[in-house]
Amino acid sequence: MAAVQLMCARLGMVTGRGLAHNIRLRFPRWVMWGSCAILLVANIFNIGADLAGMADAMTLVTGLPSFIWPPLFAAGLVVMIVFASYKLVAKIFKWLTLVLFAYVFTAFLAKPDWLQVLRATVAPKIVWSHEYFAVLVGIFGTTISPYLFFWQSSQEVEEERALGRKTVSQRRGATNEEMKASRIDVLTGMLFSNIIMYFIILTTASTLHAHGQVHIESAKDAAEALRPLAGNAAYLLFTIGIIGTGMLAIPVLAGSSAYAVAESAAWGASIDHKLKLAPKFYAVLVLAVALGMCLDFAGFNSVRMLFLSAVLNGVLAPPLIVLVVLLTSDKVLMGKRRSGLGTRILGWACAGVMTACAVALFVV
Repeated sequence: MAAVQLMCARLGMVTGRGLAHNIRLRFPRWVMWGSCAILLVANIFNIGADLAGMADAMTLVTGLPSFIWPPLFAAGLVVMIVFASYKLVAKIFKWLTLVLFAYVFTAFLAKPDWLQVLRATVAPKIVWSHEYFAVLVGIFGTTISPYLFFWQSSQEVEEERALGRKTVSQRRGATNEEMKASRIDVLTGMLFSNIIMYFIILTTASTLHAHGQVHIESAKDAAEALRPLAGNAAYLLFTIGIIGTGMLAIPVLAGSSAYAVAESAAWGASIDHKLKLAPKFYAVLVLAVALGMCLDFAGFNSVRMLFLSAVLNGVLAPPLIVLVVLLTSDKVLMGKRRSGLGTRILGWACAGVMTACAVALFVV
């Protein structure tokens, strides 16, 4: 995960362009629009899943029907992105995600067999079954996701625009200090995201699975994992966490879709532009949220949607990882700043392992 995100960050910093823009310059049009299609399908399904999860969680604490929440969340987020400062609002909701550290504390309160935990961590048991590979592909897909590739590279470009580097020639290239700062930023984010994921898995295993609850069908079922820590407030704690992460994720999902289409079509738009300066960019963004919301009324269970969106990301990510590795290995494009051998090996390994797992999912 870290290797892929580092390559995406490097691509944006060194070339001064986003991932989709670089794909347009270096590959045929069918590759460019094919990568956009992969991203849009994965993102729209992901947006729908996040809205459904947030709605289910709100119903859990308010008792109001879940169908009223997706349009409210979707409208609120669109207004926030288009007319307010996303960076300001993101800072607020970022603090809500600290609730996810509750899973770390709950894991210890559940008193698992730590020797068994250590053994399963370093030597996981592989089961040759469809269910096993579905979960494995889902774990890959919820961490190594297509939207993160496009968002990472485009946000590096946005950071440089914020410094007054308005043209590609001004943004092209990066100092050693800038590369080091980006590396620390990416590695820190990847480390904490994976720590939280590890403890969510461990907490769920130590609470729900240990008591025979192996079929999670609702937000209420999922929230029960936090009961050892929060008691009757477990539902509220779970709701705050899932809404906080949803409020951060959906703008990134919709924004990465808009960046990909805008860069592919050479619109030159930015999320910092006002609506009148980038109407097509915001039209794609709004459409992605709207289509995601429509999925919520197709009758899917919210927990199942969240799971299936992760599996879909895991299946669709490998071709994009291949493009990222090829672009950051290009001497003409990257010059002396192309990815190192170790990073490229990790990138190819990531694409290979994810592809193998996706194939196994369909053949087993």
